[in-house]
Amino acid sequence: MAAGFGKGRGSDRLVVLGGKARTHGPGRVWLVGAGPGDPELLTIKALKALQAAEVVVHDGLVSDEILDLAPSSARRISVAKRKSRHSYSQDEINRMLVAFALEGLNVVRLKGGDPFIFGRGGEELEACREAGVECLIVPGVTAALAASANAGAPLTHRGAAQAVTFVTGHAAKGGEPDLDWESLARPNQTVVIYMGLSMAAPIAARLLAAGRDGATPALIVENASRADERRIVTTLSGLPEAAAALSGPALLIVGEAMALARAGDGRPHLETLIREARA
Repeated sequence: MAAGFGKGRGSDRLVVLGGKARTHGPGRVWLVGAGPGDPELLTIKALKALQAAEVVVHDGLVSDEILDLAPSSARRISVAKRKSRHSYSQDEINRMLVAFALEGLNVVRLKGGDPFIFGRGGEELEACREAGVECLIVPGVTAALAASANAGAPLTHRGAAQAVTFVTGHAAKGGEPDLDWESLARPNQTVVIYMGLSMAAPIAARLLAAGRDGATPALIVENASRADERRIVTTLSGLPEAAAALSGPALLIVGEAMALARAGDGRPHLETLIREARA
C-alpha cells in the first residue's frame, strides 16, 4: 500500500492509497510549473511529466483542463492555498511529497506559474534533498509574463524600462512587505507585485512617499491568461481605487512601459486567431 495524506485535524493526516505495495526503489518528485492558467502555455516538458505521474499534488488555481492531462489512474490531491485559509500547511505538503516518493511513486507537484517565483518551490526542493529524494524542476510561464504579453505592454522596453523587479505584496506572516522602497521608486523600471491586490493602497503610498511619480502608468491584471482575464490601466496614484474594484488573483504592474498597455477583458484564443487568419 502507498502512503497518502487525507483531510483531518492535527499534523499527521496519513491515510492509505489503494494498490499493491511497490517493489522497486524510491520514486521521484517533479516540481512542475503549470503556467498562469491557459493550458496552451504549458510546456512540453511539463506535459510529459504530467503524463507519467502516479500522484499529482496540485494548487487550487490549476485548471481541470491541465489536471486532465495526467493519467486517469493518477491520484489527485488538492493542497489549495488562499489568503488566510490553507487546506494543508507547507510542512504537511513537504512531508507528503517525500512520503509518496519514498513509496516508489512518481510524484508531480503541480504549481501555478513557475515553482520558483513566489511558489515556495525552494522549500519543497530542500525537503526532498534532506530526505534523499530526487527532485526535478520544470519551469513554467510566470503570471507576469502572460499579463504583460496579453496587455501588449513589455516588462522591459528601451528608453522606458531598463530593469524589471518581481516582489511580493505580502510579508511572510501577513501585512505589508519589507521592501527597498527607494530602489523600487526609481524611474524607468518596471515593478511587478504578486499577491498585492489587497495591499494596493499601502504599496502605492510607499512608492509615492519614496519619490515615484504619481502619474507613472500602472496596470492591474486579474486572472492573467484565463478566459475571464480582466485588465485595468491606471496610474500609480489611481492604483488603490482601481484595485478596489477587483477580487480575484491579480498582479499589479507599475512602470513607464505600462503606457503601452491595453485595457480590456479576455484574451485571444488560438481557434479565434486561426479563423481570423483564414477570413
